[in-house]
Amino acid sequence: MEPRELLDILHVAERLKDTPRHCTTSRRRRESVAEHSWRVSLMAFLLRSEFPQADMDKVIRMCLIHDLGECFTGDIPTFLKTAEDNEIEESLLGRWIGSLPEGPAGEMQALLAEMEAQQTLEAQIYKALDKLEAVIQHNESPIDTWADNEYELNKTYAFDTVAFSDWLTRLREEILKDTLVKIEEERGKSGNAN
Repeated sequence: MEPRELLDILHVAERLKDTPRHCTTSRRRRESVAEHSWRVSLMAFLLRSEFPQADMDKVIRMCLIHDLGECFTGDIPTFLKTAEDNEIEESLLGRWIGSLPEGPAGEMQALLAEMEAQQTLEAQIYKALDKLEAVIQHNESPIDTWADNEYELNKTYAFDTVAFSDWLTRLREEILKDTLVKIEEERGKSGNAN
């Protein structure tokens, strides 16, 4: 890869630093897509010893690229994203990847196809971490930033996605405990019945 090609890729990817996600940080700032992708990747790095049978370096690569399509479409919360939104994002991302040098383009296409198919352990781990990080972030954000549907969503989201792994299921159960404590504390402050 030539230096200019690398810079061109990085200039597009930089958009994710300014692409806000639905969730806020613990200090009430809108989280960026880049921040989410970084922490999902960090989760994969930290869990290497929990999945010795998996290629966790591949999982980290999946985590790093999983939201690149949002460079072109922005972030749409999962509960609002339509099939048409997915098609547009995939089309724009595919066009961009097709313009990249052969090496990174081929690897990204292969990883994205594997992630979409959800047939390998690595793809399943990536998907679970992606969803779990979102719930963790919601638990860290002030509860008054939650949408009304997120009280229930934070209790149920991603349990199906982690079912393949006892360890990730235990993690999801711990995250649920944090959610329930957060909701209970809010009820105690405001008498809110959510």
